[in-house]
Amino acid sequence: MDPTLYTRRQFLRTSMLGAAASWTLPLFLERTFFTLDAMAAEAATQTVTGKDGTILVVLQMAGGNDGLNMVVPFADDAYYRSRPRLGIPADQILKLDSYAGFNPKLAGLKSLFDEGHLSVIQGVGYPNPNRSHFRSTEIWQTASDSDRNENEGWLGRYFDSCCSGADPTVGVAIGDQMPQAFAARTPTGITFSKPEQFRWVPSEKRSGPMSAEETFFRQLNGADDEDAAPPAANDGGSISAIPGSTKANQSAVDFLQRTALDAQLSSDKILAIARKYKANMPYPPGQLAASLSLIARMIAGGLPTRVYYVSQGGFDTHAGQLGTHDRLMTELNAALSAFVADLKEQGNFNRVLLMTFSEFGRRVAENANGGTDHGAAAPMFVLGGAVKPGLFGKYPSLSDLDHGDLKFNTDFRSVYGTILDRWLKAPSELILGHKFSSLPLIG
Repeated sequence: MDPTLYTRRQFLRTSMLGAAASWTLPLFLERTFFTLDAMAAEAATQTVTGKDGTILVVLQMAGGNDGLNMVVPFADDAYYRSRPRLGIPADQILKLDSYAGFNPKLAGLKSLFDEGHLSVIQGVGYPNPNRSHFRSTEIWQTASDSDRNENEGWLGRYFDSCCSGADPTVGVAIGDQMPQAFAARTPTGITFSKPEQFRWVPSEKRSGPMSAEETFFRQLNGADDEDAAPPAANDGGSISAIPGSTKANQSAVDFLQRTALDAQLSSDKILAIARKYKANMPYPPGQLAASLSLIARMIAGGLPTRVYYVSQGGFDTHAGQLGTHDRLMTELNAALSAFVADLKEQGNFNRVLLMTFSEFGRRVAENANGGTDHGAAAPMFVLGGAVKPGLFGKYPSLSDLDHGDLKFNTDFRSVYGTILDRWLKAPSELILGHKFSSLPLIG
């Protein structure tokens, strides 16, 4: 291996901010390391500084979430005719109005809705929908038209337009790969390995009490047994996460610089920022909850991040959907409920806005395998202390379909544009290339 590349790779693996590929600014990076370490050591929660701006958390529901069984049109007989096995009985639905309601597994989110902290945008999609996981994910992550290919992500364009000179941790993604949404002209943002891959390995066999480092990592992973096995692979569907496409013709160094795929946060750097804060309420087990717990720690520890990105996989439910989707809804509900409770206790809930999306919904009719196939329009959720609650947009007709799919009535870029303009205070028209209709989601 080329020694220069090896050295740079080691730098990326052992430094928290190296993944942002600020290759020509080593002194800046070194100062940043010391600043973050000092900040984490001195403050358990955010202090009143320039880093107290609003925060966006993007939650990707990878695989194509079945929006019909998430926000259920219980008053429409066409729903039950189309889903004799998968239809959720009307008396179990957590009603939002006289037509639609939440899946019964979403009781925590229903409470957030009732408290005025959750917006539901119905029938979200885009013109000429694509039913390929990868192409549709690319469209959502780049905010492009379905007949255009873009190299830069919508958040990457935000970083380029509004975050010049910002700390590279302005964007943080939890996962194996940088989401294409982060792709930018100037590489920005870092990618952490999935929380369940973090393992504290002592340098020698422990004979006494666990060190603070080992205790932290076991708490983060939800492990209470020394020999606990790593969490099982996602068994809910064939798609666990879709980062989006990347260029295949890059040199090795350019590949690292452009996408920051090799960033691994070393245990001491995680500890320096996150160990000063521990939630008083427990998070449930599971990858999503662990990811959100880590994000909450980073927020409480003072990381100057404007955008966090996290994924929940397993939504490609072509067969045996009923149990799988119930499990995914249960995990989503429990993880988000714990995250919100954590942020409220920190005093940071009003600073955080969380948005969910999936690359597409599912077909209206169930298939012969007790599942649903790739569809089009689906709901999005936006939650936070500053949202205007309620149902936005019109629920798509179950009678007037597009080749078996729901027709969208809200362009997903209207949601992006609203968040850019009203939450991140960024010029949405410049970032998205067009001015899309604004939605009254944010107070």
